[in-house]
Parts: sequence; C-alpha cells; structure tokens
Amino acid sequence: MTDPGARVAPPEEGLLALFAWLSPGFPVGGYAYSHALEWASDAGDLADEAALQGWLADLLQHGFCRADGIVFRHAHAAGAHGDLAALLEINALAMALAPSAELRLESGQQGRSFIDAVRMAWPNPLLEAAAAALPADVAYAVAVGFAAAVHGLPQRAAVEAFLFAVMQTLVSAALRLAPIGQTAGTRVVAGLMPQVRTLAADIQDLTLDDLGTATFRADLGSMRHETQYTRLFRS
Repeated sequence: MTDPGARVAPPEEGLLALFAWLSPGFPVGGYAYSHALEWASDAGDLADEAALQGWLADLLQHGFCRADGIVFRHAHAAGAHGDLAALLEINALAMALAPSAELRLESGQQGRSFIDAVRMAWPNPLLEAAAAALPADVAYAVAVGFAAAVHGLPQRAAVEAFLFAVMQTLVSAALRLAPIGQTAGTRVVAGLMPQVRTLAADIQDLTLDDLGTATFRADLGSMRHETQYTRLFRS
C-alpha cells in the first residue's frame, strides 16, 4: 500500500482539475467513439430528439453508465486508501465485462490515455505507481475514479461530473449522426441531468456484485458496428 496523501490537491485546485479532465479538449480521444450510437442511427433508432433521449436514458439506468458509476466509486475508494491491489482487481473486472471488442477499446484506450495525461500534468506518486502496475487497458471509469481520489476530489461530485460528461460526449456524437439539431441536443443534455444525479445517489451503497447491464440492443449494435460499411467512429 502506498501513501495516497503525498500530493493531494486542495479543494479549489481539485475542482478546477475536474473541469479540465472532463472537458472535450482533454486528450483521451472521446470524440472518436459513439458507444454504438452510429449503428443505432444507421438502423433508424435515433430518428428524433425523443428517441435519443430514451436511448441515452436507458444507457444511464440500465446500461454501461450504471456499471461505470459502480466501478468508479470502488476505484475512488481504492485511491483513497492507497490500495493498488484492489485497483487492479476492479480494473480487471471492469475490462472483462465489456460486451464487445469495440466497447473494450473505447473504455480501455480512454482510461490509459487519461491516466497518462493526468500524471504528466498533475504528478502524484500513487498515480505513478498505479500507471506502472496497471495493464495497457485501463477502464475509463476506473482511471477517473482513482485519479479523483488521489487528488482529493469528493466521490459523489466526481462521479456525477464523470457520468454527465459521458452523456454530453454521446450527445455530441449523436449530433454528427442523427437528424437532431443543436438546440434539441441541448434539451437532451438538460433532461439527462436529473437522471445523472439520481443514478449517482442510487449507486452509493452498491457493491461490485451489483454490476450488470440490460441494454441488449446497444450491446448487439456495438458488435454489428464492427462490420458496418461506413463509419465515422471507432465504436
């Protein structure tokens, strides 16, 4: 176990860092992934604003966002306790649960890029140790949760911000794919905000045994996307 307090950011710096980490400009490559929205658009599932709202709400309540929230919380706890062994176990589980090769790439590439970018700009001994111990693929939620803990960010605020940033990224992808304008996309983002907060509250007492998803069409769509004829996104 390593001392997690070697370089803990004060609250003000931490909150500003969170804005930077979850911004579209942070170098994790989130713009390259759609989490099967590209296939859903091609299949006609995202025909209008209401369809997009429903699709994303399902991902929040029943899909990967719920699972990511749970692993985020446990990765944050591992960071708060300086427990690298727990971190490795959580990451292995998170990566094993990816339902397709593309979705594994989506999470693992962003997570590794995130860890590397944060430790270059916000150095921390425990983050360095984690980067060396973790495999090449690091689940995105695990990476952000762990980094948030070692830099002193509160878990509840960090997981809400993470889940909301994921939703914003997917809305941005949908605007490039579906017949939905920016104003409609903004309404979708606003409509998802209370659902993000509800999810963050609901997962507070959940364990890793509670992991699981039930978004079969999205998961199958990610597999079909692998052979889709024209593609803008990697997932």
